[in-house]
Amino acid sequence: MRTLFIGLFIVSFFFSNVQAAFSTENEKDEKTLREERMSLYKKAEATTHIPWYYFAGIDQYERQVRRTHKDIPHEKGALGIYIEPSRWVGPMNPHKEAQDETVISLFGGIGKDGNGDGKADQYDDEDILYTIGSYLQSYGITPPQIKIGLWQYYHRDRTVSIILGHAKLFKTFSTLDLDHHAFPLPLNANFSYKNTWGDARGWGGRRIHEGTDIFANYSVPVRSTCYGIVEMKGWNRYGGWRLGIRDVNNNYHYFAHLNGFTKDLEVGQVVEPGMVVGGVGSTGYGPPGTSGKFPPHLHYGMYKDNGRTEWSFDPYSHLKMWERSDRQKAKGN
Repeated sequence: MRTLFIGLFIVSFFFSNVQAAFSTENEKDEKTLREERMSLYKKAEATTHIPWYYFAGIDQYERQVRRTHKDIPHEKGALGIYIEPSRWVGPMNPHKEAQDETVISLFGGIGKDGNGDGKADQYDDEDILYTIGSYLQSYGITPPQIKIGLWQYYHRDRTVSIILGHAKLFKTFSTLDLDHHAFPLPLNANFSYKNTWGDARGWGGRRIHEGTDIFANYSVPVRSTCYGIVEMKGWNRYGGWRLGIRDVNNNYHYFAHLNGFTKDLEVGQVVEPGMVVGGVGSTGYGPPGTSGKFPPHLHYGMYKDNGRTEWSFDPYSHLKMWERSDRQKAKGN
């Protein structure tokens, strides 16, 4: 029995160390990638006069879109930006792999040679960024002109809004490493929650529950779970006083039934993990000001934008992971 115990301990120790080494290696790979991407953005800024954080915003948005679509090929370089071949070489160009910039231009393509090698390569990171930068530059390099250029390129208001939000975050923090999170309530609060995503709801018509309810006392601080932009703030007859925050992974974080908001919190404001944005309440299920129709709790939902539509997904596993992470950090301090 003792031999078996020792054997199991050794196996467990081995796999724990392998997992830790693998995690560290992945972190190093991500760090290297972020450094490579930043170098590419800064080079594109120097040649197009489009600030680097706009390239970072576009790239981050498109990388997340790619991960939600099976019909978009996996990126071959450091960037996530995908320009359809017909758009790169021109819709009527019979050569979908054309790299001659003059020929591409004749067929109405947008592909450009960004590194001076004489080829407009749709798989080359420098060429991709220079092409995007040149397209935006044709509308101007001021923020309003860049916004127009983005709309002309994507023809989708939400896409433009998300990209500009990403750009604002990258500009504010001067880093690409913004994929960090926090549990929405302080760990010293008395709270409880279970997985209720998909449960039936009846008030206001039959529907499903698009989130997890975290029960806590009135006015317990509600915190931002991410680096993000406040995208929505106000009253909804279902969610009461509610708040929406968009993160750099195109996820929309929804906080509902609040008893109010942090003073001076505004739409368009930058927030970060752990920043207090409101308090737990029981508002909703009626006209503005309705409260007390159910016990106080935070309704927390998550939604993913894939460039075409947006849908709800179960936040429970994320909440559990963020809670564990916060507890581990607290133990380390």
